[in-house]
Amino acid sequence: MDIRLPQLAEGADSGTVVSILVAEGAQIQKDQTVIELENQKAVAPIPSPAAGTVTKVHVKVGDSVTVGQLLVSFTEEGAGAPAAPAASPAAPQGQAAQAPAAAAPAAAPASGEYRYVSKSGLPPPASPTVRKMARDLGIDLTRVRGSSDGGRITTEDLRTYITALQSGGAFAAPAAVKKPALPDFKKWGSVARKPFSPLRRAIARAMVDSWTTIPHVTQFDDLDVTHLQELVAKHLPAYEKQGARLTLTVILLKVLAAVLKKYPVFNSSLDETANELVIKEYIHIGIAVDTEGGLIVPVLRDIDKKSLLQIAKDLKSLAEQTRGRTIPNEELQGGSFTISNQGGIGGGHFTPIIHAPEAAILGVGRAKQQPVYLKDGSAPAPRWMLPVSLSYDHRIIDGADAARFMVELAAVAKNFSENEVKL
Repeated sequence: MDIRLPQLAEGADSGTVVSILVAEGAQIQKDQTVIELENQKAVAPIPSPAAGTVTKVHVKVGDSVTVGQLLVSFTEEGAGAPAAPAASPAAPQGQAAQAPAAAAPAAAPASGEYRYVSKSGLPPPASPTVRKMARDLGIDLTRVRGSSDGGRITTEDLRTYITALQSGGAFAAPAAVKKPALPDFKKWGSVARKPFSPLRRAIARAMVDSWTTIPHVTQFDDLDVTHLQELVAKHLPAYEKQGARLTLTVILLKVLAAVLKKYPVFNSSLDETANELVIKEYIHIGIAVDTEGGLIVPVLRDIDKKSLLQIAKDLKSLAEQTRGRTIPNEELQGGSFTISNQGGIGGGHFTPIIHAPEAAILGVGRAKQQPVYLKDGSAPAPRWMLPVSLSYDHRIIDGADAARFMVELAAVAKNFSENEVKL
C-alpha cells in the first residue's frame, strides 16, 4: 500500500519534507503521522491511512514533493507481502518496470508539442490566479511548461506561452523562463548564501500574483485612538485575570467589523469569470502574524458575533499556533478582509499588498502621542494618533468609497462603547 501526497488545500499542491518519523521495517498505526511537510505557510502532518509495516521510504528530508507523489510504501496489517511490480512490455526480460513519478510532466512528443501528463489525473500545478487567467483566455494549461518548483506554472510562464502563440509558434513548447544573471558578488568581498525557504517562495508567489493582477491604490490616514487607549489601560487587568490580553488590535478588529458591515464592498471578492461581485455575509478577518520564516495570515472568524474577550483569546491561540507552525491549513483560508499590524515593531504608514482574492487590506502602524488641534478651537491637546493605510482593489472600489471607509473607521474608533469592553 502506498502513501502519496494528498491535496492539502486550495492551491497547496507542493511542499518540502521537513521530517520523516518512520523507518523501513517500522510498525505504524492508522492515522499515525509518518512525514511532516512544510506546505506553503504551515507544517502539515501526513498520516498513514492504515496500520502496517513500512517497506520503503521514497523521500528524504529537504525533498520538494508535489501532489500525488509517492512518499511511503507499507504492507497493510493482515495483508501478505506486496507483489512485485509487473514487468513493462517495453522493459528487458526479467526487469521490472520502474513506476513513473506521479504528477510529473511527460517529455514533449516527437512533433515538438508539449503536453503535461499526470498519472494521478491531477491538473498541472498552478496558483488559483494562474488557473483563472488561463480559463479567461481559453488556454489549456497542459500545453504550458511550468518553470517553478515541481513544474509549477507561473504568470510569467503563461505570458511566455501567449507570446509564442502570437509569434506563430502555436503549441510550441515555450522555453523555461530565464532568470536574470547575477553578478559575481564575491569579486567585491565575502558572501553567504541562504536557501529561499518554501514559506518565502510561497509568499513571493502570492505577492507577485496579487501585485500583477490587482490594481492597488493605498489610502493613508491617522486615527484618534485616545479613547481606545484609555479603555485598554482601564480594562486590561480584568482581561488578564481571564487569561487574555486586551490590546488596541483586539478592539480594532471589532471596530473593523462594524465598518465592514456598513461598507460590504470591502468585504467582497471579484469573480471575473461570472462578472459578479461576491459579497460575503460573514466577517472573517485575517491577521498577518510575524514569524521567523515570514508573514503568515491565520483567520479569525465571525468577529462581529464574538465578545472582545473571546476575540482576545482566539487571537492569542492563533498567534501561538502560527509562530509554532502548527496552524492547520483550514485556519489559513476563508478570510474576507486582512489587517497587517506593524505597531509592535514601530512602523508608520506603509503600502500593504492585498491578500487575494480579497478586496482590501488595512495596514496599521504604531500609535504615537501628538499635539492635535481640536474642533472647538482650543489649544492643541495631546492625543494618541494611529497611522493606518488602506490598500484596495481599484477595479471594484473607488477612491471616494475608500475615503468614506476611513472616515467611518475613525468615527467608530472615537465613539467605541465601553459596554463592549466591560466583562
